[in-house]
Amino acid sequence: MPTLLRWRGYRFYFFSNEGQEPPHIHVDQAGRTAKFWLAEVRLARNIGYSNRQITELSAKITEEQAHFLESWRVYFGG
Repeated sequence: MPTLLRWRGYRFYFFSNEGQEPPHIHVDQAGRTAKFWLAEVRLARNIGYSNRQITELSAKITEEQAHFLESWRVYFGG
């Protein structure tokens, strides 16, 4: 489970067995979790985050999008 970033108590990561899915990132904090697609940053799933938090996370993922996509490609190949 590679962790790519820790920011403001959030953990941004992907699972090592998810290479068959399109690039995405998981974000956890204090029992909450979300999944965002990376090619075009958009929310795939949200469990427990407020709309404000999702907006904040989306902005951070957009800021880190190139880094996250490159990390995905390096880890899974392609």
